[in-house]
Amino acid sequence: MRSLAGCGSAESGAIAALYGRALQPNRGIPLNLDWVEEVRVNTSALERRAQTLVTRRTVKKEWQVAWLLRAISCMDLTTLSGDDTDERVRRLCAKARQPIQHDMVKLLGIESLKIRVAAVCVYHSFVETALRALEGSGIKVAAVSTGFPAGLSPLDERVAEIRRSVEAGAHEIDVVITRGLVFAGRWSALFDEIATFRAACGPAHMKVILGTGDLLTLRNVARASVVAMMAGADFIKTSTGKETTNATLPVGLVMTRAIREYALETGMAVGFKPAGGIRTAKQSLEWLALMKEELGDSWLNAEMFRFGASGMLADIERQLEFHATGRYSAEYRHPMA
Repeated sequence: MRSLAGCGSAESGAIAALYGRALQPNRGIPLNLDWVEEVRVNTSALERRAQTLVTRRTVKKEWQVAWLLRAISCMDLTTLSGDDTDERVRRLCAKARQPIQHDMVKLLGIESLKIRVAAVCVYHSFVETALRALEGSGIKVAAVSTGFPAGLSPLDERVAEIRRSVEAGAHEIDVVITRGLVFAGRWSALFDEIATFRAACGPAHMKVILGTGDLLTLRNVARASVVAMMAGADFIKTSTGKETTNATLPVGLVMTRAIREYALETGMAVGFKPAGGIRTAKQSLEWLALMKEELGDSWLNAEMFRFGASGMLADIERQLEFHATGRYSAEYRHPMA
């Protein structure tokens, strides 16, 4: 029986077995319904384990600065509002290129690191604007797709939406699943839906948004994670940011342990993206600790881990300024766009 219990971390024998293995990018595997049905989650144990992440591990001084800089490098700066404009997207892209103010970069002595975020995430209408604004930076452009955030438009329209964004030049596509397929236990239909999205993405990386706040149980989250990986997800992502409940540490534990088991079973690595409700520098440290302990250092980079947490950047900047000067600045001094 496959169990995502509450004990065990990256130091366990299971994750240690990954070391020394060259994991491959995820190509997907045929749907294994036995695997899906056998998934179990010990909710109380997972919640106890999540609590240890906020009480046991701390990083201070220079180590904290290093972790916060890593958090910035793993960020997807995002604007997904009904009043988005080309100018707002251009300003966000400028922030993506230079997420920390020049004077603070000099005070911290980190000019050589050339810190920047991982990606900018926008609606399809702004893909070309973002591409032009980020040209030459190496920062990826991600587009939300498939009837974001509900994912309830007709399938052919959702697939066409993916193709339009890929043709426009998007490097990454964030797709949303039909949550009702999870509630009904229609795993074959969910697999087929995600596999169809994967084919439409072509060379673009696909992040599969599970909408965990809508899935009701951690077991549903675990099963949906496994199906998404089998169908070829490059990343599994918690939330659209529009649900009432978004990224939580217990959900993160379920999803990272599903990623671990998938890697052990298949030799293929899938990335993880918590999104929504992550607003403070302290929270970024908690999520980085979770990744380090559950999946190891190999996942602590932008190729395997992302934050969907634009609002967190201002607080990280304030923490970095406190480290450099001993004073906190006002949040309005660190605008996003």
